[in-house]
Amino acid sequence: MINKRLLVKNLLAHNDENSFYDKKRFISIGEKEGKAKFLKHVCALANSNPKNNSFIVIGVEDEDNKIVGVDFFDDSKIQNLVNAYLDNPPRISYENIPFPHLPEGKVVGLVTIRSNGKVCALRKNIWKYYGGAVFFREGSISLPKAYDIELKDINSDKVATIEQHARNNIELTLDGVIDFINNRHAHLTSNYKVFKEQFVVCWAGNEKKVKGDTYYSRVDIELINEQVKLFYSALDEITITYNDDSFSTLEYVQLGLGKQQKYYPLEEATITFSENGNYSIDSRLVFDPPQYDKKTLFHVLNTNNALLQKIEKNIRLTPTEKLDLLYLPDAYLICYLNGFEEAKEQMEHARPILKKADEKVYLSLKESLRILRKVRYN
Repeated sequence: MINKRLLVKNLLAHNDENSFYDKKRFISIGEKEGKAKFLKHVCALANSNPKNNSFIVIGVEDEDNKIVGVDFFDDSKIQNLVNAYLDNPPRISYENIPFPHLPEGKVVGLVTIRSNGKVCALRKNIWKYYGGAVFFREGSISLPKAYDIELKDINSDKVATIEQHARNNIELTLDGVIDFINNRHAHLTSNYKVFKEQFVVCWAGNEKKVKGDTYYSRVDIELINEQVKLFYSALDEITITYNDDSFSTLEYVQLGLGKQQKYYPLEEATITFSENGNYSIDSRLVFDPPQYDKKTLFHVLNTNNALLQKIEKNIRLTPTEKLDLLYLPDAYLICYLNGFEEAKEQMEHARPILKKADEKVYLSLKESLRILRKVRYN
C-alpha cells in the first residue's frame, strides 16, 4: 500500500520533470486553454509510459519545488473529461494529499496516469490543438509526434523503485491517526474505522442530530494509510454510513434565493474495500436543482450584475446591498442551473473581485463553482 505523501516527496526530491513525472503550480480545467494543456500532458505521459504509472504533482513551485498547495479538488468525474477528448484514454485518478504545514483546506494534487498500452491521441479539436494530435514527453516538455510512432517502455524500473520507497508501515499509519484526531481536529468530533484489517478511515466535523439522523459540517475525511483526503468542505453538510465492507457519504448543499434557503442532496460517494488489499470509489450525482420563474431570475441576474459592478468600482454598498452580497454566489449558480449561461461567466469574473472585497462571500463563490463543475461534468 503506497503512502501518497511519501510518493510526492520522493518525486520532488529525486527527480526533475521527466518522461514519467510533471509538476504544476496549479491547473485550470474550467476553461478551454487550461483544459487543453492538461489533456496534452496526460496524453504525452500516457504515451511515454505504456507499462507503468506516470504522475502530475500540483501545488508546487517550479523553481525550487516549494510545496504551496492548491484548493481541495473533489471531482471524481475527471475520467469522463479524459474519455471525452482522448482516443485510447488512460486510466486517471486525482487525489488530494494533505501536508502538515499547509493551511486548512489546502492540499497537494496528485494525478496518476496509467496507459492502456495503445497510442493515446486527441479525439477532437480543443483550443489550438487539433483532433488526431499525438503527444510524447521529451524531458520536461510535451511535444507532438507522428501517430504511428512506437511506444517504448523505458521507465518501469525507475517508477517501481520510487513506489517501493513510498510503501506504508504501521508506524506511519498510527502517527497519522493520532495526528488527525488529537492535533488537526481536536476541536471537532472525530472518529475512525478499520476496514478489512488494512484500511483506516478517519473523519471529523461538527456533529448535529436532526430527527434521529446525524449530520456533519466542516467535514474532513481521510484514508490514513495512503495519506489521501477523501472529502473536505468548510460549508456543506453530509451524512456518513458504513458497514464492514464500505464507507459512504451523502453530501448536501444549501441553496436558494435570498433567505429562502433549503438543503438539496448533491452527491453520494461510496468507497468499497476488498479482501485483496484494493479499494474502489464510486460516486453518483443525485442533485435535482431548484427551478424558478425565468422572469424572476432575469431580474435576479441583472440585480447581481449591478451589485458586482458597484464592488468593482469601489462604490459603497447600502445595508440592503451588503445583505444581497451574501447570497450572490447562490443567485448566480441558480441562474446558471436554470439556463442563464451568462451566470457562469459572471461567477468567474467575480472571483478576483470578491477575493479582495469579502473573504466569506469569496469562499461561498468557490463552493458554488465546485457544485457547478460537478454538474457540468456529469
